[in-house]
Amino acid sequence: MATANKEATAKKNTAAKTAQKKTVPKKKATGTAAIKNLVIVESPAKAKTIEKFLGAGYTVRASNGHLCDLPKSKIGVDIENDFNPTYTTIRGKAKLIRDLKTDSQSAKVTYLATDPDREGEAISWHIANLLGISLEQKTRIEFNEITRDAVTAAIKNPRMIDFARVDAQQARRILDRLVGYKLSPLLWRKVKKGLSAGRVQSVAVKIICDREAEIREFVPEEYWTITAWLIHEGKNKLSEVEAKFYGRDGKKEKLENKQQTQEILDLVSGHEFIIDSVNRTTKQKRALPPFTTSTLQQDASRKLNFTAKKTMMLAQMLYEGVQGMGGLITYMRTDSMRVSTEAQSSAAEYIKNTYGASYVPDKPNFYSTRNKTQDAHEAIRPTYIANDPKKIKSALTSDQFRLYKLIYDRFLASQMVPAKIETLSYNIISGGCLFKASGSRVLFKGHLIAYDSTTEDDKTPMLPEMEKDEVLAIKEIEPKQNFTQPPARYNEASLIKFLEEKGIGRPSTYAPIISTIQDRGYVRKENKAFIPTELGEIVTGLMVKNFPDIVNIEFTAGMENKLDNIEKSGIEWRRVIADFYSPFEEELKVADEKIERIVLPPKISDVKCEKCGAMMVYKEGRYGEFLACPNFPECRNTKPVVKKAGAICPKCGGEIVIKKSGKSKKEFYGCANYPACDFVSWGLPLEEKCAKCGSYMVESRLKNGRKYKKCSNEACETNKKNKEKQ
Repeated sequence: MATANKEATAKKNTAAKTAQKKTVPKKKATGTAAIKNLVIVESPAKAKTIEKFLGAGYTVRASNGHLCDLPKSKIGVDIENDFNPTYTTIRGKAKLIRDLKTDSQSAKVTYLATDPDREGEAISWHIANLLGISLEQKTRIEFNEITRDAVTAAIKNPRMIDFARVDAQQARRILDRLVGYKLSPLLWRKVKKGLSAGRVQSVAVKIICDREAEIREFVPEEYWTITAWLIHEGKNKLSEVEAKFYGRDGKKEKLENKQQTQEILDLVSGHEFIIDSVNRTTKQKRALPPFTTSTLQQDASRKLNFTAKKTMMLAQMLYEGVQGMGGLITYMRTDSMRVSTEAQSSAAEYIKNTYGASYVPDKPNFYSTRNKTQDAHEAIRPTYIANDPKKIKSALTSDQFRLYKLIYDRFLASQMVPAKIETLSYNIISGGCLFKASGSRVLFKGHLIAYDSTTEDDKTPMLPEMEKDEVLAIKEIEPKQNFTQPPARYNEASLIKFLEEKGIGRPSTYAPIISTIQDRGYVRKENKAFIPTELGEIVTGLMVKNFPDIVNIEFTAGMENKLDNIEKSGIEWRRVIADFYSPFEEELKVADEKIERIVLPPKISDVKCEKCGAMMVYKEGRYGEFLACPNFPECRNTKPVVKKAGAICPKCGGEIVIKKSGKSKKEFYGCANYPACDFVSWGLPLEEKCAKCGSYMVESRLKNGRKYKKCSNEACETNKKNKEKQ
């Protein structure tokens, strides 16, 4: 009897789920010229490229991303009714939906070709529901690269919508909505209006706050080093050898103060420096794997000075196709290091023809991936190895070219043999003290010929050939006092690396996380490093005290795994949400009762109010930060925030200040005497005059961040020579 009841209940649940996910099959429109086939993608740029591949038998339309989403004006999740979501049509997309319906009703087959990830799967599901496409039909196609072969192969192998992916995306979206829409109003009531909290962004802010606390609490420790500059007399030349004090009796010794250092100096004083042993080794340095989303963002930050947001924007363009070309790279949202056998074969052939057979490995290089990786896609690589960056440079913008070259070179190197590096080290004895000297050189470049992944350790200059028992002359012995340094603040590259290592967020979320925490005023960027604002530290403190799980790294990483397992293991998504929400709801109730209103202290400026004499304070307004009189409403004086550039106006002699343009918020330089003086410049004006034409010089920056000087007169011959050098 019990078994029969269980079976009946299971059938009922299955029927309910099927009913929820099925829609009425579409009806053909009458009196309309039939389109053979319709393909719906997300991006208009992608649509144009794919339509060229498929030819006259297909029409390709773009959904421009999501057509449906949870409503903005309310939470959109029925908590009491098993967390049922309410999806609404996104404002402004009604006409697009009508047009897509018309095209779909007159088409022979409608293919849903949204992006090959969970979000893309959910978009296809929404489109199918809106257009009345049966969810039992095989209409979903996906491709990892936008090439003719990949697109035509996908058309031949459609599948049904994958509801495991849809549910995984739904769960993530609903969970984030519950956290954001429940926590944010609490922050409005207790701190100030306009604040927001997010499941992953709150952890990111806490990570930055924790690092700042480490820096504040850091106590420097003194230590000393001793460097001996020695001279080796070879057959034809003198060579300088840098040797560092290591210790005594073969044991490493730390010099903590001047007294210990002086003791070593006394021991070596008057003694010769003699080669005690010679060690020569050859090591292989294996190539780095091709890029994943996070490693691409990290390297683009380090090598190109790109933000994560800019990197992903450019990568999207390269994926979709540029100036009529097909997609130049494979899908850019991936945490897999896998490479197709076809791509490996093409790379091997190209490497052999370009660099020689000695650069091709006997077997293709394989890179293992972490267990949590979905491995649904390949690593990020060029779609065609024949598309050498130099050959297609004219079709790309400067930034597109730089990113494409980075991706191309890294992939090519990943398919090459290891580099061979020789290391030569010497143990040198003087007065019973051991000094060490080492150097290295590249014997065979291997993959380094395509992509430089050397570290500082690899770049130590090679030492001269010396024999055991040789005596070296002393040039100088230098003791130096040092102090340990606090841990470095996170920059974009190191923060992304930390988030990935700890399992916080997923590849597609890193760029929006970093943008959000800055836009909300929780952190600011200074010299590329993240520093928490006072607001960020206050909100983080409140979260740690009242919602410890939300900002706990291990808890958040565990939740990410649970969300992944909805797709991998078929776990019921509603159960995952319910397990999280019950304790979270209790924490909300307690926090709302016990947290008192937090009054943020005003940040006082060094600007005096000319109307009442009070020191003005910084305020946040609709258009950013401004100065206001603290005696409001009695005194209503306000001023814009002015940053001094430390330069003199070449037009009137006034002070140069840093301003921001209206829409782009790009910084430029202007005269503080505006509107009396209308001087403006993108480059910082200098007092130095151009030797060629006498105009004032300006300081500008290259896209890699390097500063250089140029003449303010654009037609000057000096600028033409500078461009040739760059």
